[in-house]
Amino acid sequence: MLLEYLIHEIQVLELKNELQSKVKSDLDQQQREFLLHQQMKTIQNELGGNPAEKEIEEYRKKGENKKWSVEVKATFDKELDKLHRLNPAAAEYSVQANYIQTLLDLPWNEYTSDNLDLKNARKVLDNDHFGLDEVKERILEHLAVLKLKGDLKSPILCLYGPPGVGKTSLGKSVAKALGRKYVRMSLGGLHDEAEIRGHRKTYIGAMPGRIIQNLKRAGSSNPVFILDEVDKVGQDFRGDPSSALLEVLDPEQNSTFFDNFIEMEYDLSKVLFIATANTLSTISPALRDRMELIEITGYLVEEKLEIARQHLLPKQLENHGVKPNQLKIGQKVMELIVENYTRESGVRELDKRLAKVVRVRAKSIASESEYDSVLTDKDLLALLGPSKYTRDIYSGNEQAGVVTGLAWTAAGGEILFVETSLSKGTGKLTLTGNLGDVMKESAVIALEYLKANTELLNLPDNFSEKWNIHIHVPEGAIPKDGPSAGITMATSIASAFTQRKVKKNIAMTGEITLRGKVLPVGGIKEKILAAKRATIKEIIISEDNRKDVEVIKEVYLKGLKFHYVKTIMDVLSLALLKQKVDNPKKLTFD
Repeated sequence: MLLEYLIHEIQVLELKNELQSKVKSDLDQQQREFLLHQQMKTIQNELGGNPAEKEIEEYRKKGENKKWSVEVKATFDKELDKLHRLNPAAAEYSVQANYIQTLLDLPWNEYTSDNLDLKNARKVLDNDHFGLDEVKERILEHLAVLKLKGDLKSPILCLYGPPGVGKTSLGKSVAKALGRKYVRMSLGGLHDEAEIRGHRKTYIGAMPGRIIQNLKRAGSSNPVFILDEVDKVGQDFRGDPSSALLEVLDPEQNSTFFDNFIEMEYDLSKVLFIATANTLSTISPALRDRMELIEITGYLVEEKLEIARQHLLPKQLENHGVKPNQLKIGQKVMELIVENYTRESGVRELDKRLAKVVRVRAKSIASESEYDSVLTDKDLLALLGPSKYTRDIYSGNEQAGVVTGLAWTAAGGEILFVETSLSKGTGKLTLTGNLGDVMKESAVIALEYLKANTELLNLPDNFSEKWNIHIHVPEGAIPKDGPSAGITMATSIASAFTQRKVKKNIAMTGEITLRGKVLPVGGIKEKILAAKRATIKEIIISEDNRKDVEVIKEVYLKGLKFHYVKTIMDVLSLALLKQKVDNPKKLTFD
C-alpha cells in the first residue's frame, strides 16, 4: 500500500514539473519574441517607421481625396481597420491589401467633361470614317441631348454588319469626338461568368470582372466602352456570360451593377457602351432587346476607292516608311485592285492588298533599285499575280435552267447560280452543292408547286414523272442555307421544263410557299450591293420588301430596276423569255 501511494505521489510531482517547465519555456519564448519585436520596432522607427504602418497611412490619405459615397467610404474605413489588425506575415494580408488598392484605383464618381461642340464632333467623325451616316447621326443626337439636358442615361448601341466595315474603329472616333477615354473589351470566346462579374474575395487569385478592371484602367467612370464581338460569347458549365451582360447593358439596371469582388454597387449609367457584332442570330433575344441596333452594311466600289485614297493608302505608306511621292496609285489601278483582288463587303482585304504593294515598293527603295513612282496595270500583275476573283460577275445564261440568285453571308452579299438539269428517269429529285435543310426544302416546295399548277405553264399533269431532276448550286465547298433561294429554284425548274431561257442580267431573291406566295427575306442592302458588283440590271423581290428598298440611299440603287412580286407566277412571267430554246433533244412527256 505504501509503495502504491509513493508511486502516485511521484507521478503527480512529475506532471507538475513537466507543466512548470512547459509554462516557463512558453514564457521565455514570448519574452524573447516581445523583446525582438520591440527591438525591431525601435530599429524601424530609427529608419523612418514601420513599412506596414506607412502603407496603411498612405491608403488612408488616398481615401480622403476620393469622391466616393457614404456607403463606399464606410466600407473602405472598415476594411482598412481590418487590414491594420492583420499581421503583415499572414496570408490574408495581401488579399485584403489588394482589395483596398482596387477600391482606391477605381474612379468612383470621377468623370471627364464631354466636348459638346457638334460641328467639331461631325468633323472628327467625317475625317476618320467615310460614309456610316446613320451611326454618325445617332452619335450627334446623343451629343445634342447631353448639351441641352446636361445628363443622359447612356443608351447601348449595337453596330452589326459584315467584317471590315469599321465597327470597332468607329468607337475610337466617337471617344475622340466626345473627348472621353476609350476602352475596348473583346467578348469573342468568353465563356466564364466571372469574367464579367468578378470572383468572390474568398477565392485564391480572386480579381474583379473585366468591366471593373477596364474602368480602373481608364481612370474615368464615363468612357466610351467597346464590347467587341458580342455575338461570339460562349456558354459552358462555368455559367452564361451573355446573361451576366444583361445587367451591364440595361440602362435601367446598370446604375447599380454588382461586382462580386468589390461587393458593392458601381454606377455604369454614364458609360457609353457600343457593342459590335457580325450577325444578330447568335445574340440571345433578351440581350438583343436591351440594345439599340444600327446596321452597318458594305461599301460600294466608289466608296471603297475613296476609303483607299483617303485612309488606307496613307496609313500603309506611313507604316512602311514610304513617302507619298515614292508611290502613286491612280484611280483606274485602284479600281482594278478593288474589283479583281478583293471580294468583301468591308475593306480589310483591300487593306492587305495595298500593304503588299507598299511592301514591295519599300523593298525596291531600300535596295536602291530602279522603280517608277506611278503604279501601272502591268506592275499590278507582277505584284499581286493574276486576278483572284472573277466568279462574282454575271456569267450569262445561254441555256434553260440557269438562274441567278442573291444570297446573304456574314461577309456581305453574293450572287449564286442555280442550275437545273433533266435526264430521262422516274421523277427523282437530286440536290447538290452543299445545301442546308432549309434550302433543300425550298427546292421540294418549288417542284410541288409546279406539279400542282401545271396548267399555268402549259405543262402536262405528269410532266415530271419520266424525267429525273438534278438541281445544283455551284461552289460546292461552301455551305449554303436559308429560304432566300426559293423563287430562284422554282424559276430554274420551270425554265428547264418549259425550255424557256431566263432574261439576261436579272437576279432574284425571295421565299416561296406551297400556295405560290412570295415572302420577304432579309439582307436586302447587301444583296443589292452584290448585284451591282456583278453588273446585274434587274432584281426581282417580294412586294413586302419594297419598304426595305425605299430606305436605301439612291446612290446604291442607281442603275438597278426593281420588280416587286406577290406570287411565283409573277416571277415566272417576268423572268422567263417567251420563246423556247432551239434544242434538238426536245422534251417529250408522252
